[in-house]
Amino acid sequence: MLLRKPSGSWLLSSLLLLSAVSFSATAVKAADDQIALQGYSLRNVGTLEQQYAMAHEAGFKAIEIVGDQGVSAGQMRALLQKYQLKVTSDHVQLADLEADTGKIVTFNKAINNHVLIVPWLKPEQRPDSIAGWKQMGQRLDKLGAALKKQGMQLGYHNHNFEMKKYGGKTALEIILDNASPQNLMLEADVAWISRGGQDPVRFLQKYRGRIFAIHAKDNAAIGVRDDEMNFAPAGAGLLAWDEILPAAEKAGTRWYIVEHDLPKDPRAIITSARRYLENNLK
Repeated sequence: MLLRKPSGSWLLSSLLLLSAVSFSATAVKAADDQIALQGYSLRNVGTLEQQYAMAHEAGFKAIEIVGDQGVSAGQMRALLQKYQLKVTSDHVQLADLEADTGKIVTFNKAINNHVLIVPWLKPEQRPDSIAGWKQMGQRLDKLGAALKKQGMQLGYHNHNFEMKKYGGKTALEIILDNASPQNLMLEADVAWISRGGQDPVRFLQKYRGRIFAIHAKDNAAIGVRDDEMNFAPAGAGLLAWDEILPAAEKAGTRWYIVEHDLPKDPRAIITSARRYLENNLK
């Protein structure tokens, strides 16, 4: 039987199809290497194992943890292995980091994590002057330098209170400008930056090369999602993601971490946010 030689158009179509499949696979792999989940989003979902199972089912390959999650390093390793998750970073309160540095570093190294994030300053810890915020930046710089010597990287996660200005600069800028980039990275929560009346894109541009991650969540209008603290999945709210994501990419952002502070339907929220990022990250 004679075989017909494939036509030029058939060959072109086949090559385009193969290219599309290859590009799609590459895009998914890139998303796996960039998109993570903040475990705080699932804190009301049963046990830690049930939370990690949900994260895995939603397609996540990486997770940001909070403290030791109430388990030993061995238990954490077993759960991470079972649900094919790696840890991007750990949210640890400043007082705990300073008081129990050795214990925290040992735990995180045991689960192969080398990034520690200060996630929140309690009201009594927050300065109310330029000098006070400078001292906070210097305090974090000193802590970051000490952690560097132990093979760890320190970062800072903002809320809206750091958007208040002192002498023309926000508290967050004062913190970062009084700590070296090597000792203190930024985990920019773009929703909280916007809630504080500032432009997330400006921060991403100003601190290019210093952005460890962004917390990818959205703001909803008043009267929309009131029972979810007016937060929404990335891409389903008010933020200009068509500006934020390119700025984050140009800033060298390592991780895009899905988070929602009070989701009514955690599975739907994290799945929607992950899908949006996967479709919109280059």
